[in-house]
Amino acid sequence: MNILGISAYYHDSAACLVQDGIIVAAVQEERFTRKKHDQSFPQNAIKYCLESAGLTSQNLDYVAFYDKPFLKFERILQTYLAYAPRGIPSFLKAMPLWIKKKIWIKDMIDIDVVYGGNILFLEHHESHAASAFFPSPFQEAAFLTMDGVGEWATTSYGVGKGNEIQMMADIQFPHSLGLLYSAFTYYTGFRVNSGEYKVMGLAPYGEPKYKDLILKDLLDLKEDGSFKMNMKYFSYCAGLTMTNENFHSLFGGSPRRPESKLTQREMDLARSVQDVTEEIVLRMARHVRRETEQDYLCLAGGVALNCVANGKLLVENVFDDVWIQPAAGDAGGAVGSALFVWYQYLNNKRAVTGKYDTMMGSYLGPEYTSGEILSFLKDKGVLYKEVKTEDIPREISSLIANEKVVGWFQGRMEYGPRALGSRSILGDARSPKMQKTLNLKIKFRESFRPFAPSVKAERVTDYFDIDRASPYMLLVADVSRDRQREMTESEERLFGLDKLNVARSEVPAITHVDYSARIQTVHKETNPLYHNLLSEFEKDHNCPLIINTSFNVRGEPLVCTPQDAYLCFMRTEMDYLIMGNYLLDKTEQERLEDDIDWRKEFELD
Repeated sequence: MNILGISAYYHDSAACLVQDGIIVAAVQEERFTRKKHDQSFPQNAIKYCLESAGLTSQNLDYVAFYDKPFLKFERILQTYLAYAPRGIPSFLKAMPLWIKKKIWIKDMIDIDVVYGGNILFLEHHESHAASAFFPSPFQEAAFLTMDGVGEWATTSYGVGKGNEIQMMADIQFPHSLGLLYSAFTYYTGFRVNSGEYKVMGLAPYGEPKYKDLILKDLLDLKEDGSFKMNMKYFSYCAGLTMTNENFHSLFGGSPRRPESKLTQREMDLARSVQDVTEEIVLRMARHVRRETEQDYLCLAGGVALNCVANGKLLVENVFDDVWIQPAAGDAGGAVGSALFVWYQYLNNKRAVTGKYDTMMGSYLGPEYTSGEILSFLKDKGVLYKEVKTEDIPREISSLIANEKVVGWFQGRMEYGPRALGSRSILGDARSPKMQKTLNLKIKFRESFRPFAPSVKAERVTDYFDIDRASPYMLLVADVSRDRQREMTESEERLFGLDKLNVARSEVPAITHVDYSARIQTVHKETNPLYHNLLSEFEKDHNCPLIINTSFNVRGEPLVCTPQDAYLCFMRTEMDYLIMGNYLLDKTEQERLEDDIDWRKEFELD
C-alpha cells in the first residue's frame, strides 16, 4: 500500500511516502529549488519520494493533502469581508493565486503528479495531530498542536489511542499564539515564518520588561491557556503587515528596520514575548493533562519548534514525557496526512515499542553513494583525499580538535528544519572563539545566534540537566552546574550583546548566555557513523560532544546534493569538507570563478 502525503502553498512545502505504514521517504521542496521555505507545489519532493522507492505515480493507492483548501478560502473571504474596505490591497494581492492555483489542488495532483486515483483532504490541525501522535513511541497520548493558522484553528488538542486521533477543542483565528510570536518577529525586524527562532535566540539577552504590557493590552489569557487577542493592535487579518500604529505606539516606536543594529529594546521585546509564550504553553499543557488524564504529550505545529518552551514543559513535569514531531511545521503535515490515511482512514493496526518512534531519526531524504560523490569531484576537477569509512571518525575528530571547521555530508538528508548529523557543519564546543568564527565566517549570520551541541545519548546527563533523549534538537536544557563557570562581578554587570564573548562553561561555544543549550542526542541505532565520531572525540579529547550547525549559509536551505555542499564549502571560510569517503582541504582548492561575496551580501563587518 503506497500513500503519498503532500503539504503546499503556505510555507515549507513537502512530500512524504508511506508504504504499509512505514515512512520510507520525506523531504521539503526547498532542498531542491534552493528557495528557503519554498511554498510551491512540491514536484521535486514528490519525484524523489517515488523514485527512491522505485515507484511511479501509477503505483500510488492514495494521495493525501494536509489541509482543506476550500475551508481555508472560506476563512480568508470571511476575514476580508469583516474588515472591508480596509483590506482591499491585501485582498487584491492574495486572490489571483487562490483563484488560479490554491483551491484547485485536486487538479494540480491529477496533472502534475499524473494521478487520477483517490485523493483525501484532511484539516490542517488534523494533519499536525496525526504527525505528532502516529509516529510517536506512545500507544496512548494527548496531543497539542499550535501554529499560525490552518483553516480556522490555530491551536487544538485531543487524544490519540492506538490507530485513532480524536480532536477535543480548539482556538480559532484570528486568536493565534503563532501569529502573536510572528507579530513580534516582524516588529523586532526579522522575517515572518523564518525569523521566529532568531527571536527565541535573542530573548536571553533581554529582560521581560514588556510581559505585563502584553498580557494587559494584547491578550486576555485564561487559566486554561485559552486566550483572545485584542485585534486593534494587529493588522494581519486584512493588512500587508503584522502590526499597526496602535501596536507601535504601545511599545514606543516603529518596527526595527531589518538588518539595522539591534538594541536592548529588541532584546527586551524578544524576552517578553518568549516568556508570554512559555506561560501560555504551560497553561495549555496543564489544562490538556487535566482534561485528557493522559500521561504523555505529543506536540506539532510551528510553535512546537520553540525548543525553549518545550524544555520548560519537561522541567515543570506537566506530563511524564513529551514527544515532538521533528518536522513540526507545515512540512510535517505531509507525514501526518499520509499516516492518517494508513491508520485512521484504512483502520490498520498500530503497534509501538514504547521506546523508539518511527521517524527513522528523521533521516528520510536523498542519499548519495561514494561513487556518485567521486564522479562529481572528478567532473569538477576537485582535489580530494580518500578516507576509509572506519578512519573517518579519527580523521575528523583530529581536525575538530585543532579548531578546524568541517562540513559533514553523510547518509540520508534530514527531514525538518534541523541538521542532525547528515548535512552538518561541525566544530569544537570547547573553543571560546568558535561561536564567533562560525557565525561571522561560515554562516554569515547575526553574532548573537547560539549553536547547538551534538552529544552521545549515553552521556547527555553528564553535561546537561536533562534525563531523556533529545534526538531532534527540540529540547533546551541548562548545562550541568559542575560544567558551568562562575561569572565575575564585572561580567555579571554586562548588558545585551556585551555578554556574548564571556565563556560560561567548559564547552563555551554551545552554552548560551543563560547557560542553556539546544541539545541533540546522537544514537548509534539511527546514525552510527556520527555516533562513532563522537565516541572518537571523547576517547581522544575526553569530551563526548561537538558543535553541530546546519550545513548552509544564512538565507539558504540545508544543502542537499554534493554540488550544494561543495559550493557552500567554497563560498565560506570552512576549512574541510568530508563527503562520503572524500575529504577536501580548502587550502588545496582553486577559487571559484563564480564566487559570491557573502559578506557583502549580508552587510557583515
